[in-house]
Amino acid sequence: MATTTRTRTATTALTSAEKAFELLTCEPAPLVFDARPVPGMPDTTLPLDRLRTLLVYERYDSDTTDVLWRQLARHAREWGPAWVVGAIGVALPALTQLAARLSQGQPRLADDIDSEVLAGFLQALRTTDLDRPRLWLRMCWTAWRAGAAVIKDDEGEELPLDLSSGSRSPRMPYGHPDLLLGRAAAAGLITDEAAELISATRFGDTLIEELAAEEGTSASALRMRRRRAERVVAAAVTRGDLSGPFRSSTGTGEAA
Repeated sequence: MATTTRTRTATTALTSAEKAFELLTCEPAPLVFDARPVPGMPDTTLPLDRLRTLLVYERYDSDTTDVLWRQLARHAREWGPAWVVGAIGVALPALTQLAARLSQGQPRLADDIDSEVLAGFLQALRTTDLDRPRLWLRMCWTAWRAGAAVIKDDEGEELPLDLSSGSRSPRMPYGHPDLLLGRAAAAGLITDEAAELISATRFGDTLIEELAAEEGTSASALRMRRRRAERVVAAAVTRGDLSGPFRSSTGTGEAA
């Protein structure tokens, strides 16, 4: 089984954040979090490193996690830089794991991925709507997408030196994933609704649980629907069905 652990031999954005967190939580005056208002948490104040250990080794439900991170995010927004460092430090085990997964097979991008994962989480910490559910999950997804963008940008920026500057049609689809989904829907391979489901939950900010609640169905049913549609699109890409011009259901041709 592949491991997501990465040995860090140099200073990166995440290792620097860890060092700052260690200074913030060392004796004699570590920064402490009041866990008493958080249901399911110990009825006491906790040094932030102790809070982080609890989150790593204990399983808390989404309601507890939402209240916890709502409080941490508000402290970061209202109580100054120390709480920004503190909140990031509590999130670091998860952020490090996300960055390690993204960096697998991309060692030369590892430092940039670390930086963007951290920057994405910091943006979420400062700007995410704190009243919507699944706060922790949404902030992690923001960090994940920021890190993943490093790989996408790198793939798009490096071109062979002998690449012709003339216009030509590629063999396989290219561009934003929404373009690929639009082609699949236009070709009648998946429905417009399935394309929107994939786009909103894979590449947007929408949680599948939110869509399920809006539609009055279960999240597992939506995940199954999404999985079936993704398999259809993946098979079409493999066969080359979405390459080159094709005629949509409205009879309008689209050139690749």
